[in-house]
Amino acid sequence: MTAFQGWRGVPATCCEVSAVILVKPALEYLPSYVDALRRGYSPNTSRPEASAEALQEIERSSEAFLARLDDREAKSGPVVMPDGTLTTRLPGFERWMWDGEFAGSIGLRWVSGTAELPPTCLGHIGYGVVEWKRGRGYATSALAQMLLEARTLDLPYVEIVTSVENLPSQRVVLANGGVFIERFAKPTGHVSGDAFRFRIPLR
Repeated sequence: MTAFQGWRGVPATCCEVSAVILVKPALEYLPSYVDALRRGYSPNTSRPEASAEALQEIERSSEAFLARLDDREAKSGPVVMPDGTLTTRLPGFERWMWDGEFAGSIGLRWVSGTAELPPTCLGHIGYGVVEWKRGRGYATSALAQMLLEARTLDLPYVEIVTSVENLPSQRVVLANGGVFIERFAKPTGHVSGDAFRFRIPLR
């Protein structure tokens, strides 16, 4: 029996109905996104400084900031790892959860021609909901919508990684057909500790 198989408390379905949609980051949505950053939302929970950095980047050039969030050719330069080191950017894009205002974000990244990811990237899909809109089923709905986009890339599956203690995120993955793969120690460059890896088949 694995550590995950022996664990209880996460249902595989979500009973809440979500009214959230995914939108491509654009100038019309940017004021609401900025407001969320100022209210404490972080686009990268493993790097507390990410919110301030995003606000500074938007102030310098909102157009360049938005372009970086839809970068299918990985032209935007390196990515800052949680430990502050730089690593090569993967092709990817971000979508914002929208219910009349910014509610969170979800991103998809990949390596062309393979489902494998480098150790610098923990999962094809990552997501986060603003604290004041959690518990509404938004992440579950957003992941379901993003999986439709993932299928257009001809990937056999996507992997999603959660921290061991993040039960809400695990519920989101299970509700979307996720299968537990393993518990593993996060590699160098990431915040230390164990994590769970899930896989969602796309074919």
